[in-house]
Amino acid sequence: MIIVGLTGGIGSGKSTVSTALVERGAVLVDADAVTRDLQQPGQPVFDGMVERFGEGVISGDGTLDRPAVAAIVFGDEEALRDLGKIVHPVVNFTLRERLRRLADSGKIIILDVPLLVEGRREDGTLRYPTSGVLVVDTPIDTAVARLVAHRGFGEDDARARLAKQATREDRWSIADFVIDNGGRPEELPVQIERAWVWAEQLPDVDAPVEPAPGEEDEPIVARR
Repeated sequence: MIIVGLTGGIGSGKSTVSTALVERGAVLVDADAVTRDLQQPGQPVFDGMVERFGEGVISGDGTLDRPAVAAIVFGDEEALRDLGKIVHPVVNFTLRERLRRLADSGKIIILDVPLLVEGRREDGTLRYPTSGVLVVDTPIDTAVARLVAHRGFGEDDARARLAKQATREDRWSIADFVIDNGGRPEELPVQIERAWVWAEQLPDVDAPVEPAPGEEDEPIVARR
């Protein structure tokens, strides 16, 4: 199977790229969507977060209040580590399971993982098998402007969020193909088409195996 690891910082336009690749015939496995599913009421991840952070992270309709969680963990390294221990092992397991189910699909799989760089193992290897890594790259000022204009961030908040993520250089270090999404909007479709041609020529990789005992207990933490 061909698995393209897709990553990029907040405000990079990664979702636009993944949508365009799906339109060309790829299948998307989205780590953020998996995480949201696992954080629904009644799921062990939801229960674990409430137990750790209190009922203040439950919104009025009984669902998870994600901004409340973000306010707790942002700037609190211990709380962030605890959140990772609750969320990431289950997300990792679920992503691997979904990839295994798609092994015989004959489709290009887009594995959209925002923390692909941050989630590398101690030896620097990626947590998931990939045929190649596609990075959507955007200058910091451009990403900040998008977050302020389209997602309601304050500029200081946007810059603080970006500063907590992997650097552009971190992502370049693992990239096999880079889409520069810092230019004119009309330039993006051309680059996406080139990325699709590149993806079609990538080698197959084996579906992920069941994790070794204890492996998926590792929390994902940023490593610079």
